[in-house]
Amino acid sequence: MSITQQYLLDSYRAAQHDERTPPAPGRQDWQVLREIRDYGRFRAVVEERPARGRVRAAVARLIRGSVARTPRPHH
Repeated sequence: MSITQQYLLDSYRAAQHDERTPPAPGRQDWQVLREIRDYGRFRAVVEERPARGRVRAAVARLIRGSVARTPRPHH
């Protein structure tokens, strides 16, 4: 059963029992991502690590490393 089918079934059941319908799938994805980010920052502070820029710095290191290792085409 897909997410959409499950949502429709849950909405139908809620309507039959005069209850609130559940939120549409994907409606709260950004909020969840923000909460995960905030939790990561909180854990960093509690563990006395830098709270900002860790992911960006890691991606930058990966990009710099992959660019340095890629062979240049010979003309």
